[in-house]
Amino acid sequence: MSAQAAGAPIDKIEVQLKGAEPTVSVLTGRATGGEDRKFVVNAATGALIRVEGYADKPFLNRLHSGEALGDGGLVGAMFWAIALFGLTISGLAIMWRMRRKDVTGWRQYFF
Repeated sequence: MSAQAAGAPIDKIEVQLKGAEPTVSVLTGRATGGEDRKFVVNAATGALIRVEGYADKPFLNRLHSGEALGDGGLVGAMFWAIALFGLTISGLAIMWRMRRKDVTGWRQYFF
């Protein structure tokens, strides 16, 4: 297994002890991001059973979070989240200053 996944970071390890054949699955990623391969190993003997590709999350979820674009996408998503938070706070502050004090209820917040 180490020859097939040399230098690949481990994303997740799953242990399945129930059933006729207990297995350990090692899910590796790529150094540049994204999912790569799933190695299924017999838990009792340590023998490699199979190697398969996997996708931990659908592409649309990874695109939305920035993971599909690698580390740069994650940093961009972080800055976008901070910008949205700042816009929300500044919008609430502007709305609070614009409210009419002579009108009661919900009408004071709308024109």
